[in-house]
Amino acid sequence: MVSLSLLNKSLCQEHHFSLLQRETEKQHVDIEKMRSELKYEIDKVTAGQRLDLNLERGRTRDELANQNAETTNLTNKLDREIQALRAQLEAAKYDVVRYCIGTLISLSAVGLACIRIIL
Repeated sequence: MVSLSLLNKSLCQEHHFSLLQRETEKQHVDIEKMRSELKYEIDKVTAGQRLDLNLERGRTRDELANQNAETTNLTNKLDREIQALRAQLEAAKYDVVRYCIGTLISLSAVGLACIRIIL
């Protein structure tokens, strides 16, 4: 009887031990599954953030290129306008010199005419 109860007790312990092992293995499998799902979600979020960052970087690069092109166009336009103003200034100086010379020659002619009339 004692050996039967020991045998029964031993079988119960082995059964309980095997149940605990199966439960532990099941929990390990669940933990690994959760770990892989978490890693997948983290990778997905990281990839999304990388994509967003690359898109923003591309937009920034495009915007900078547009601003550089606009700056170059404005600089060229200003250079053309400055050259046009310089040309107008030179033309005005030429006209002033021409009218001054014409006035001096006219005054000289009038002066010579007056001297001739007087003499």
